[in-house]
Amino acid sequence: MYEPFPGNYVWNLSVNICIAMGGAMGEMEQANALVRAIAAEGEDKGTEALFESWGAMADRVRTLGEEAEAAGHGLSAAEKYCRATAYYMTAERMQSRHYAPRRAMYSRMLDTMTRAIKVGGLKCERVEIPYGDTSFPALFVQGEGEGPRPCMVFCNGLDSVKEMIYLSVRDSFAVRGISLLLVDQPGVGEALRLKGLPAIVEAERWAGAAVDYLETRADVDHDRIGMMGWSLGGYYAPRAACYEKRFKLCVAWGANHDWGELQRRRLAREGDRPVPHYWDHVMWVWGKADLDDFMAFVPQVTLRGHIANMTVPFLITHGVGDRQIPLEYARQCHEQAVNSPHRELKLFTDREGGVEHVSADNMEPVRSYIADWVADWFARMTA
Repeated sequence: MYEPFPGNYVWNLSVNICIAMGGAMGEMEQANALVRAIAAEGEDKGTEALFESWGAMADRVRTLGEEAEAAGHGLSAAEKYCRATAYYMTAERMQSRHYAPRRAMYSRMLDTMTRAIKVGGLKCERVEIPYGDTSFPALFVQGEGEGPRPCMVFCNGLDSVKEMIYLSVRDSFAVRGISLLLVDQPGVGEALRLKGLPAIVEAERWAGAAVDYLETRADVDHDRIGMMGWSLGGYYAPRAACYEKRFKLCVAWGANHDWGELQRRRLAREGDRPVPHYWDHVMWVWGKADLDDFMAFVPQVTLRGHIANMTVPFLITHGVGDRQIPLEYARQCHEQAVNSPHRELKLFTDREGGVEHVSADNMEPVRSYIADWVADWFARMTA
């Protein structure tokens, strides 16, 4: 993994994810140079300085996009808006939830992504998923081809957002004739930040609402809907597919088999963490008042005792160098999915790349492998 901040895994992970979203190394290096000394003091300290340096970079790139749009060059403007979106997102997600400027930057990120979709003619549509007496937002990316297309519901992990998924995968599924519904499910993105919806153990509840929505669309093949997620989505997606039987296949991009047990390890300082201000962040995500409350609750977040209910084709991908999620979880998840008609564990090594958490070091090999696997299985279902 590219490590511009030696010894600071959390900051380095964020930079690598931004590269995967299309960030420009030259622009990022200028912003990083302003905060490199602070990064050496730890993952929590200095995040506000990073917010300022990356925010200024994002503002500059967005302004360049506005100039291109004013000149009538929509495609060029969209490129810049997408890059600015990635920069805003990286700066925002690194902050404490109590840092007041974070909310304004998040709104600016949403607006910048909306501009990119509009002026670039991107095949990406913002939609709202009814959920109980409220709703949560999603991006629908239409697959190429005629007639109703198969679709994957793609959920976030602990701290990603739907715009991060979009910028990371772009048209990888669409060119294979597969639509995507990228959801800000409860616990992440707009659902958490703007609607106050915390995460829930029973992922099948909001995943089922996503299927309900897809069944209203004439451009979706209702008999070929799958579920996938990355990072903590490696818990959410399998959990959902175990109990929402309208899903026809499932992918875990990172085997988060026992996230609850992992928190005990992290409390003992085992393994790396994805965001600064980690414990405050996870309590926010799950709606818990304090660490004791969180630790008493979190053993419920596990696939142990549930994954045997997986009755559809199931792909688990995992990097052999994942510093956040133990490789043993990938093997356990695969071994325990005994009722899947086809279970596959694909480990990514140095040979092909994608060895870090959610393949942050190189997303292409994993992204392509998953897209091919999904396309092959949906094709078999058609045959």
